[in-house]
Amino acid sequence: MSQDTYVGAIDQGTTGTRFMVFDHAGEVVANSYEKHEQIYPEPGWVEHDATEIWRNTKHVINTALDEAGLDAEQLEAIGITNQRETTVVWDAETGKPIHNALVWQDRRTTDRVEEIQAEDKVEWIRGKTGLECDAYFSATKVEWILDNADPIKLSRSRPQDVRDRAEDGELMMGTIDSWLIYKLTGNHITDVTNASRTMLYNIHDNEWDHELLEEFNVPASMLPEVRPSSDDEFYGTTADVGFLDADIPVAGALGDQQAALFGQTCFDEGDAKNTYGTGSFMLMNTGEEAVASEHGLLTTIGFQRSGEPVQYALEGAIFITGAAIEWLEDMTLIENAAETEELARSVDSSDDVYLVPAFTGLGAPHWDGRARGTIVGMTRGTRREHVVRATLESIAYQTRDVAEAMEADSGIDMGALRVDGGAVKNNFLCQLQADIIDTDIVRPVVDETTALGSAYAAGLAVGYWDTIDELRDNWQVDREFEPDADADYESNYERWNEAVARAEDWARDGGDE
Repeated sequence: MSQDTYVGAIDQGTTGTRFMVFDHAGEVVANSYEKHEQIYPEPGWVEHDATEIWRNTKHVINTALDEAGLDAEQLEAIGITNQRETTVVWDAETGKPIHNALVWQDRRTTDRVEEIQAEDKVEWIRGKTGLECDAYFSATKVEWILDNADPIKLSRSRPQDVRDRAEDGELMMGTIDSWLIYKLTGNHITDVTNASRTMLYNIHDNEWDHELLEEFNVPASMLPEVRPSSDDEFYGTTADVGFLDADIPVAGALGDQQAALFGQTCFDEGDAKNTYGTGSFMLMNTGEEAVASEHGLLTTIGFQRSGEPVQYALEGAIFITGAAIEWLEDMTLIENAAETEELARSVDSSDDVYLVPAFTGLGAPHWDGRARGTIVGMTRGTRREHVVRATLESIAYQTRDVAEAMEADSGIDMGALRVDGGAVKNNFLCQLQADIIDTDIVRPVVDETTALGSAYAAGLAVGYWDTIDELRDNWQVDREFEPDADADYESNYERWNEAVARAEDWARDGGDE
């Protein structure tokens, strides 16, 4: 390892794409970010243009390298982390998507999910995949695309039926990691963590499940090869497609929440982290055992290194947290996210106002695709400060919902909770979180742990880092928040649960589905 070489990380998220370059100490030496368009064709539908995402990916890579004065040849490897479950189908010949990507937040397949529930197949699916049967995951999304993509748009003079083309191996399916690996290397590959989020992958047998493929009518010929998250055989190199005029191995990939688990160095059984992004996602490492949840959590693959067993995790997936703060901006209640801390501190409480940000349904532990955003308790005396504080409290209450379920499933009392993501810059929120779940909250110096985790995975694969102990040595605490002994949120938490009950099962006949 040369002192002037680095590892790059593509962090492709729900709202934008970032490229970061890390040195051996895990410190950031280059960083570029660009947003992409959010497309809402109908209420409850969310799409992204995968071609725009690839264009932005190229732009942020080149921009970060240029601004830092780095040459592409100084990158020893590239890792990828991505918004999970978001699904792309593209033409194998042209490399062009046949439809916009369906985003993880998209609810258009709720009716299909309810059909499966009515057929009593939920436990069958959970037993294979560790997942709730929900529109959140990729299976019903790819099924919808194959049933609804317009063959006229496939740029063929005599278009065949979309499903026929899929059966013939002329179409490829993937999550965003797979799409970017394909564009960077020409190879159709995904990693175990992203595969485990499709609702098509058997996490116990570690292979695509043919019974699930039949259930969702997804041809096996569309699917990517599944490889370890940190792969010393690489997924390919940029030289394979001539990108960057350099031969850089693409050697690591993890879904964003598993990448944060890796970046927070949660390598041991019982280690837990919570990432506050568009949504919030708490993961606890359960080692080589896939712990089945009885409290509405997901059993998922945490990561896998080459030649080593799969490491599993319990996960609580909360759909809307940071996006609730964005909603405050959309409603012009705040000008920017940083303003929330001052506004929340300016009042003693939310004045019995509760906001349930179920804009795209409720995830763990409720799993209600028809829940919708709700504000209760407002009076003529309610001011924007109360609504802002209620929004921050909703983030902390949802995290407590998951933390209690996780302790019940695992039998492990949670110690300190490692946190990351944009929202943890808010000291008020971090203290509030410590008070509401009565647990120490530990914020690291590098809070972009999602990108860092994918860089670690790629760097380990190529020998940039030799052992995970080196990564543990890199991890440093920025600040620790201890529960305030005088804070008492028990009655507030009971009221929160009442508010959640009012938000549930809202989008029925005459609603937006």
